[in-house]
Amino acid sequence: MRIYNTMTRQKEELVPMTPGELKIYACGPTVYNYIHIGNARPICVFDVLRRYLEYRGMKVTYVQNFTDIDDKIINKANEENSDYLTVSRRYMEEYKKDAAGLNVRPATIHPLATENIDEIIDIISRLVEKGYAYAVDGDVYFRTNKFSEYGKLSHQPLEELQAGARISIGEIKEDAMDFAVWKAAKPGEPYWESPWGHGRPGWHIECSAMVRRYLGETIDLHCGGQDLIFPHHENEIAQSECCNGVPFARYWMHNGYINVDNKKMSKSLGNFFTVRDVAEKYGYEPIRYLMVASHYRMPINYSVDIIEQCKAALERLYNCRDNLRFLLENAAEGQREGENEAFERMTKYRDQFIEAMDDDLNTADGLAALFGLAREINSSVNGESSKELCQKALDLYMELAGVLGLLYVEKDNSLDEEIEALIAKRTEARKNRDWATADAIRDELKARHVVLEDTPQGVKWHIEE
Repeated sequence: MRIYNTMTRQKEELVPMTPGELKIYACGPTVYNYIHIGNARPICVFDVLRRYLEYRGMKVTYVQNFTDIDDKIINKANEENSDYLTVSRRYMEEYKKDAAGLNVRPATIHPLATENIDEIIDIISRLVEKGYAYAVDGDVYFRTNKFSEYGKLSHQPLEELQAGARISIGEIKEDAMDFAVWKAAKPGEPYWESPWGHGRPGWHIECSAMVRRYLGETIDLHCGGQDLIFPHHENEIAQSECCNGVPFARYWMHNGYINVDNKKMSKSLGNFFTVRDVAEKYGYEPIRYLMVASHYRMPINYSVDIIEQCKAALERLYNCRDNLRFLLENAAEGQREGENEAFERMTKYRDQFIEAMDDDLNTADGLAALFGLAREINSSVNGESSKELCQKALDLYMELAGVLGLLYVEKDNSLDEEIEALIAKRTEARKNRDWATADAIRDELKARHVVLEDTPQGVKWHIEE
């Protein structure tokens, strides 16, 4: 598999340090509110990356953190007259609900910043000892000009970065580019004991600490949104490499931005949407579909029309799955002539899918292969097909859909049973030439948006929205 490495700005073969195993770190959310649709993109994209690597036989250790102490969390707690722990734990649980709704698998480890204070203090202490960090009135800052490679990920020389740097009110720094790795506690704020007094970690240092503790000093791959390249990931590199004396991450992957109606998402513009808001109206799966329908490095646009198109596209994919299940349930044993050739035509789409995904996780072309497979199945599998072909076609179809994390919604079984009972009653009425009852049942189901289709194999039905 070849990926675009942000560090080198070119596609490279993804070669793990340990054959057959990959250590991946993905930056997780700061848990002070519901995640917005922009947050959903890295969550879904790198879930697909992990699924695909495992599909191809890799053992993946996937770490995604929760930032559970931060200015935003403290401010939210103050607004609610609450505390940081109550706020962070609540929104951590809300994140998990949204992630499950998006069919994002839990990480191998979901570490918390507050569970790694000792590791954070150890790294800061080493940086101070080596002269890469300095303490001022309880704050500790990293000296960016001591790290000669600062800016190598964002490809900006230190001089250019310094031009736009400012010192905020209350900061006492040697240089405007220096950043806090430890913050002295203000009155009423939560704090931990440290060699520099009561305080809490800066945002950037927590990821360096969690990477080192859970994955080691050098990892295979670091992932995140494009907005994290600078300063967050740049600062992680500086801290980690100055502390450990070895490269931090061998590869970097960053996903592109999401716009809303072709404008940057912003609360001030009134175009700010949480995943929960959108899911309540359209469901979670259309959001996931939107995130994988384009190449991960390209910017994408969210709008009502686009999410409706995603719903319609999913409906076509579900129709293929449900039709296959129906045919499988009614098919006879015993392979038919020409079925081996038919299945060989289907497997070409697996090859096409793998080729696309091997080329920098090209989910857009991978999804095109899934639609191609659906068309092949629709033309090659019918009421005369054997149970064997139906099963093999369904397995292949769900195999590829599963890598993308799609087609995971099942019908309400209680609704199924009720509708099936009405269909059975209608079938019996037709058999007895009781057309009035049969028509009444059809009308009742139609009013409930249940569309019936009489086939040689029996009655099929689906919900029409």
